[in-house]
Amino acid sequence: MPRSELVRRVTLTLTTLLLLAGCVSRQKYDALEARYQELALEISSHQMQIARLQDAIKVTVNDELLFPEGGWKMRAKARQTIATLVPILASMPQTIIMVNGYTDSMPIGPRLMRQGITSNLLLSQKRADSVMYFMISQGVDPSLVSAHGFGDAEPVASNHTAVGRAQNRRVELLVAGSDAQMLPDTLPLTTIVAPSPSPQYRQ
Repeated sequence: MPRSELVRRVTLTLTTLLLLAGCVSRQKYDALEARYQELALEISSHQMQIARLQDAIKVTVNDELLFPEGGWKMRAKARQTIATLVPILASMPQTIIMVNGYTDSMPIGPRLMRQGITSNLLLSQKRADSVMYFMISQGVDPSLVSAHGFGDAEPVASNHTAVGRAQNRRVELLVAGSDAQMLPDTLPLTTIVAPSPSPQYRQ
């Protein structure tokens, strides 16, 4: 499948879900479909997932695409991927966006400690902030976007396997109309549980 066609389908899926959620009008939907079908960035299913919630759209981006191991500054490839969504989001002034960062349960290691990252909660916040500020730099209204770090509070898979931990390291974009309830199920944690003795550390 040509890259432009793959991107067109991903963009169409996101825009259709936003339409169903009441975030865009039919007229804007038609305009967006025509406008973004020429995007040339390849997006594969393991890089980004799009789902419809009751009153919002959730876009999940894999941590390995977004950040280097143990880091919070976005990769160049990640900026390209997020940039495909920004024109759609920036064109919807009545849409609010919540950027949620999550980690696995691996304790913070010495290298991150030396950089002032003392907890998974803080690491997840730095990662969410990184995505948020990039989106703002690309044209998203800063008054309509917020960033929240949840650390390892809401795993979607087991932290006992490498595959599960990889799934838990993620950033989610929750997108909804400005009148929708956007509060997450769980507020960010403010207390950190001490790691077990002799843990394996992230970098």
